[in-house]
Amino acid sequence: MTIQITHTRRAGTLVNGTSRNDGSAEILKLREYGRTLRQPFRWSRNLDSWYLPHSRDHAAYTPNLELLAQRLRDAGLDATLTVDNAARRSFAEAEQDREERAEARADRFAGYADNAASNSQAAWKSAHEISERFEFGQPILRGHHSEPRALRDRERMDTSMRKSISEGDRAQHWADRQKAAASYEQFRTNPGRTLRRLDTLRADLRAVEKWQRGESAKGYSRNPQDPELTIRHEELTEEIAHWEQVIKDAEDRGFKVWSKTDFKRGDFALYRGTWYEVLRVNPKSVTIRHIFNGTGKTVVRATDDGYDGWTSTAPYDDISGRKGADEMQQPAQAEATEHQEEAEHSLRVEEPVAPAAAANWLEGMALVLIASKHSPRSRKRALWAMTRREAQAVCGDPRTSGRSYMLTWTEQPGSEGADWEWVPDNGSLDPVLEDLGITPRREWTAAPKILADAA
Repeated sequence: MTIQITHTRRAGTLVNGTSRNDGSAEILKLREYGRTLRQPFRWSRNLDSWYLPHSRDHAAYTPNLELLAQRLRDAGLDATLTVDNAARRSFAEAEQDREERAEARADRFAGYADNAASNSQAAWKSAHEISERFEFGQPILRGHHSEPRALRDRERMDTSMRKSISEGDRAQHWADRQKAAASYEQFRTNPGRTLRRLDTLRADLRAVEKWQRGESAKGYSRNPQDPELTIRHEELTEEIAHWEQVIKDAEDRGFKVWSKTDFKRGDFALYRGTWYEVLRVNPKSVTIRHIFNGTGKTVVRATDDGYDGWTSTAPYDDISGRKGADEMQQPAQAEATEHQEEAEHSLRVEEPVAPAAAANWLEGMALVLIASKHSPRSRKRALWAMTRREAQAVCGDPRTSGRSYMLTWTEQPGSEGADWEWVPDNGSLDPVLEDLGITPRREWTAAPKILADAA
């Protein structure tokens, strides 16, 4: 059977007519093909043939394919080579195909991620169910009849947990790939990236036009009669028109294409989240203070020079905003005024609280509660009623708290019976009360206790 090696811009480089164990696979898998001379051919079940990755929409490197055909003939196989660089698809058709394939990849990767996540959850559940037999710390009893089963359970738990972790990593991997595939169109049509792409394409088109006129471009010359130049000129013209329409659509949605005419020295440009004062306006960028000056700042002025006069350039396609010097001055003045007000406020001397009012507050009633660490209750437990001054002294004494309980107090405990209840006093804290000279009460009233002399 004859092996056909064909190349068109529309389909790429394909190899048909091979059979298993005919010796062609070893030759096709050599990493010596493609535009980089480092790519192997791959087998496609969908195409039912060998294909060269990244060969679509490009001209063939004919000497490389002739070498492949000769290697197959030297191996005793009949091989033919057909190259048609003129058979191509439009750029719009190629771009639509790429977007559709990216959507298909996103759907496929999402399915992979869901399956891996389900497997991870199932493996974890299996390990957890086995571990429930040992939740109280039952050790493996050596020599007991349960030892073999316990060892098998331990091995199964280990295997299940490792599988759960592995499947979780796989789920994350496919989720990341799904996210990348789903954002393909947004990545390709990003306005800033598209503007940079257009600059490159226009430079390539100018080079092709020079070669067609017999002039040198990019450091070398080409035959003006080469039909590949005509094809390449058509491709570049179509691609430039496509991306120019993308930029036009972005402008209709509000995107601003900045240029030299939009800036002057002293203006401010928003570059990567920081406002930089423009030092010089260039054809394709503005000169600003070195971006290191913008670390942790929102505004970098011409006077903010911490790197001995170093400067950076901000390309217009990476600038996302512009303000005049007067517009930047207004926020600065407002900020200075705000700082001044804060400083004046901090210097104000607050009026002291009247001593009599503070004393009366301390003589108000408080309810001392006991709180336990491991015994949550629906109602608070009250021990005593006393003045706030006495409650502060009792609850602040280190002898009234332990590992599992502590005393606290409140002046607004709520309703007796609904929010709190009295609990018996076992007398364990009587020495503390005696040392502090406090006589507690077992009745609650929220009315303040007025001193006799104040009355």
